[in-house]
Amino acid sequence: MNVTLKPFDFAQAVARAGLTTNGQPLQKGKAVEGAGFQQALTQALGAVNKSQNDAVAMQREVQLDNPTVSIEQTMVAMQKAQIGFQAALQVRNKMVQAYSDIMSMQV
Repeated sequence: MNVTLKPFDFAQAVARAGLTTNGQPLQKGKAVEGAGFQQALTQALGAVNKSQNDAVAMQREVQLDNPTVSIEQTMVAMQKAQIGFQAALQVRNKMVQAYSDIMSMQV
């Protein structure tokens, strides 16, 4: 499994926020359409789930003495799955905290 990071596109990020590159609001109808938060979160959780399943499968193959799977590859896959899970857990914690903060606000 290859984990690569995409370069950050500042112009696209500010356009999604409804702003121009100088911080001014976009004119109506010029906002960039992108994937919704729910879709992005679903894809991220799916990737974490896949990496965990791959790590478990590799671990099982090592236990069965499959010569095509090395212990080093298995350990790396397990660490990637662990890091992905920890990141997802932190996102969840921040979302719960934000929800709690919003719900405790007085209107």
